[in-house]
Amino acid sequence: MSESSDSSGPAITRRALLTGAVIGAGSIVLDGLPLASAQTVAPAPTMPVVPADPTAAPGGPTTPVSVRSPFETPARTPLGVITGSSFSPIHQMTGTITPGDLVFERHHAGVAMIDPARYKLLMHGLVDRPMSFSLDDLRRFPSVSRVHFLECSGNGRAGYRDPKPELTPQTIDGLTSNGEWTGVPLSLLLREVGVREPGQWLLAEGGDAARLSRSIPLAKALDDAMIVYAFNGEPLRPANGYPARLFLPGWEANTCVKWLRRIKVIDQPNMSRDETSKYTDPLPNGTARQFSFVMDVKSTIT
Repeated sequence: MSESSDSSGPAITRRALLTGAVIGAGSIVLDGLPLASAQTVAPAPTMPVVPADPTAAPGGPTTPVSVRSPFETPARTPLGVITGSSFSPIHQMTGTITPGDLVFERHHAGVAMIDPARYKLLMHGLVDRPMSFSLDDLRRFPSVSRVHFLECSGNGRAGYRDPKPELTPQTIDGLTSNGEWTGVPLSLLLREVGVREPGQWLLAEGGDAARLSRSIPLAKALDDAMIVYAFNGEPLRPANGYPARLFLPGWEANTCVKWLRRIKVIDQPNMSRDETSKYTDPLPNGTARQFSFVMDVKSTIT
């Protein structure tokens, strides 16, 4: 950690990836990747030839990563969204944990691609020691792993805004996911930099093209807030905020800023675009309620 004062390229084939031919290329490969796109739409699985008697012949070999059975095809929907949502197939899930590749998505400017070797989290503002933390720095702090849900504040609106007979549990309430989050308690980082009076709020800013930002009360940051870098035992996936994001248990997902690049300690809410014109609650009398952080209980029958 350090203190701070305030394309085109060679084609990477599937065969090359599977055989490990590109592993040694390191940063050369990374520089050649199309950084504007952090994920691609996977092709539909090809249905295999199923033997009449699976006990009569050996099965397939080991592979670099396991895949689902081609007979199981859960998928988020819709696809190809740059600004908007893609819903988790909650009606196809078993148990309480959401697989990492099926976590719902909500983006404001697409999925950011960030090089973990160049990642920095700046903490500044009303602090004694402005500092920046690399991903390795964050991993050196004592980590915690906790199971929590994550839910978009707009989850369920399709069911009351424009109800239709063909709506499914996925398209009504699929903007929620649940799993094990691993990272650093934000309180530890705030202790490192030293919060000064009259600091009572934090401005958290993302590193995507939208630079989404939200104001977070210091009390929540010192309670159970986390800077997370892993979900369900693996690094965050790009669509879920890789390499690190803010996570505020029980609060609307928009406050859990993805691709987190900056936390500034301030003395009052920042009143940024994402908490004035966006993410407020219009009321019948013409006014709007702000900072309705907590996600209330809801349920759906799948």
